[in-house]
Amino acid sequence: MELINSVVEAYVKEFSSPVDDLLTENEVFTSSTHGHAHMHSGSFQGKLLELISKMINPSRILEIGTFTGFSAICLSKGLTDKGLLYTIEIREEDAAIASSYFKKAGIDQKVILHIGNAMEIIPSIRETWDLIFIDADKVNYIDYYELTLPMLRPGGWILADNVLFHGQVLESPIKGKSAKAIHAFNQHVASDNRIEQVMLTVRDGLSLIRKL
Repeated sequence: MELINSVVEAYVKEFSSPVDDLLTENEVFTSSTHGHAHMHSGSFQGKLLELISKMINPSRILEIGTFTGFSAICLSKGLTDKGLLYTIEIREEDAAIASSYFKKAGIDQKVILHIGNAMEIIPSIRETWDLIFIDADKVNYIDYYELTLPMLRPGGWILADNVLFHGQVLESPIKGKSAKAIHAFNQHVASDNRIEQVMLTVRDGLSLIRKL
């Protein structure tokens, strides 16, 4: 299902600021070499993540799902001078690629990369988060949300990616484990009186969630 008209998408990209050269290199490298290149955030969404982070100016960011490092680099651009970004990746190969790009970007001292199961790693990190980006396995979105929301400061933000899941959440009936999980997550967030949120129709859907 085509979620965004390709002509509209081309137009908005034309009139949006581009990402920097290193991020462009990361996008090209991932799309040409990675078997799951469709998981890449892409330049348009990357710029949106960058600007959201700059608006929030966070001291502590948690990213669940590093992939090849693109989104972490984008989010890091809004960090305070002494800010830190923690990112978690379950695949060692992707973590290695991300780590090399963090060094190229000169942010390796600001990024703390963990490799392993996020549900096990997150409780071991003693931080209060200003911004959380959830972009990992879809079946655990509710678990990630419930685990991290108490660790998010009041007024802090959660960004959840892929909340339209290739348009599959619009089907009736909804098929597929991940699509069902994302729909359940969307329902869960919509009924939560601890937050306020808006769902954006950017690429595969991005929810902006603010803790009250």
